[in-house]
Amino acid sequence: MRQSFLNNGVTAHRGNSSEFPENTMTSFESALKTGADWIELDVKKTKDGHLVVIHDDNTARIGNDDVNVSETSYRELRKIDAAYQFRKQNKLYVPECKIPPLSEVITLIRKQGRTRLSIQPKENVVKEVIHMAEKMDALEWIGFNDGNLNLMLEVKNTKPDLPVFWDVGPCDVENNDFIETAKRNHFETIVVYEPCIDKDVIRGIHDAGISAGGWTINDPETMKKLFVAGIDRLYTDHPALCLRIKQSLIKQ
Repeated sequence: MRQSFLNNGVTAHRGNSSEFPENTMTSFESALKTGADWIELDVKKTKDGHLVVIHDDNTARIGNDDVNVSETSYRELRKIDAAYQFRKQNKLYVPECKIPPLSEVITLIRKQGRTRLSIQPKENVVKEVIHMAEKMDALEWIGFNDGNLNLMLEVKNTKPDLPVFWDVGPCDVENNDFIETAKRNHFETIVVYEPCIDKDVIRGIHDAGISAGGWTINDPETMKKLFVAGIDRLYTDHPALCLRIKQSLIKQ
């Protein structure tokens, strides 16, 4: 039976990543508490084939050591403190965080029926992610986002009912065929890079029967402006703030 998922147009980018270390269980748990309807995360594969949640090819930007994910075993990767740089940069006490396996995040999401998981494959792991979600009876809880057209096509070719949030940047918008491409391939949402969004772009996406989103929106005034312009979805590091702004506009 389909769950009663939230539908408020706020995606927590790498979890509640303004307040907690990105792509960690603490960040995802906090994002669930904010009430965002989707949580976005990134997936890569370790040397020994484990699907893990991390954005970069290596751990230098987040961790207390610099190792390449694809050249490191899952066991060794779990020794990295993924909160180290967040703690250092923000001068906050944050407990040590492990780089989580995707299965652990799916288990967290699977325990509730409100928020779903938008998975960004940072390499060609689409079929492996879908297979894992099927085994965990979690297909209802997931969708995919990325700017790589081939990876998003693989999602639709493998499981046509899974939602796709296709990220587009300046080159896609300048070429002016991105809306037709999304429509032809039955993508549910086009998520546009912030500097490329305006009312005309949003209107063009809507005219094609597709939802319009924006990434990554962290400025409160920009959030307000885009919601007023009719955008359907914002990816943000500040999901609680974004929800408050949207709710305040609804009350006006």
